[in-house]
Amino acid sequence: MREDKPMSIARRSLTLLPLAALLSACDRAVLDPAGDIALQQRDIIYISTALMLLIIVPVMALIVVFAWRYRKGNEDATYDPDFDHSTALELVIWSAPLLIIICLGALTWWSTHLLDPFRPLNRVSAEKAVDPKVRPLTVQVVSLDWKWLFIYPEQGIATVNELALPVDRPVRFDLTSTNMMNTFYAPTLAGMIYTMPGMRSTLHAVLNRPGEFKGMSANYSGEGFSHMRFKLYGVDQGGFDAWVARVKASGPALDTDRYLALEKPSERVPATYFSGVEANLFDRIFQRCVKPGTSCVTGMHGMHGAAPEKGKPEGALMKEGEEKGSGESLTPPPGAHASPAPHSHQER
Repeated sequence: MREDKPMSIARRSLTLLPLAALLSACDRAVLDPAGDIALQQRDIIYISTALMLLIIVPVMALIVVFAWRYRKGNEDATYDPDFDHSTALELVIWSAPLLIIICLGALTWWSTHLLDPFRPLNRVSAEKAVDPKVRPLTVQVVSLDWKWLFIYPEQGIATVNELALPVDRPVRFDLTSTNMMNTFYAPTLAGMIYTMPGMRSTLHAVLNRPGEFKGMSANYSGEGFSHMRFKLYGVDQGGFDAWVARVKASGPALDTDRYLALEKPSERVPATYFSGVEANLFDRIFQRCVKPGTSCVTGMHGMHGAAPEKGKPEGALMKEGEEKGSGESLTPPPGAHASPAPHSHQER
């Protein structure tokens, strides 16, 4: 039996080799950012980890120290069966975690406001501020089943599963979805942001170095979720202009009929170019009225801040005082006396 033990160890080692190879091949995009927003998010991860290790490392070390110092065979260790309290020890046990929680809370509050995706960028990188003369590039993003549609309204083009951005130029993403809630995630560019039907989200970001990167859906949305990925290219301004010209020279225009065909569920969709885009297509997708004869959802109060439809009555929540009228289920306005219920009997 002893002769088989080295063989079993060797077999176990061989079975772990594929797992080790898989782990070594893992994409470290989160820790290797190409954009300033992703860089700041990575730094927050580092700072948060370091703060938590300030407690974890000493505790793990003290476990070993205490186990060794107060082992059964150590006759020099102090034995005090009547010990029940130490003020100094209590201060250390409670104050150190409390200070770390306060630091983590302050870091969370600060980073949440600083890296708000709706907040326009105030810098391109740590060494370069945003040039007020340079307009952010607008990209409209639509998550479909199971692919990504990118519309460049200023350039008049659209692509599927391919996104190109000029380096060191701020980008404003307007995002929505057709059918399913999803999550737009390009780890080297910025954090995750949800896309939802009938709602429009915003993400401000910037790429600081050229290269080919990956983007994906980070929210399970059905059968084709695993392959809902896109390529992100960082290029200089000249390379971006050449890419736009190449897209304009290839592929048909994206009109209503082609969009409705594109909207149907499909998997593993290759990069597709559209040389033109029908006017206001993104707004119609967002308002869920692409199909001819469909009414647009323009009376909803939501993230887009749309105004109520004309001729449509406002809800009671938007009214005040006597504008709400009266009824059994309505609270009377301040200073008014509630009218008796229809079936109540008044005393004579």
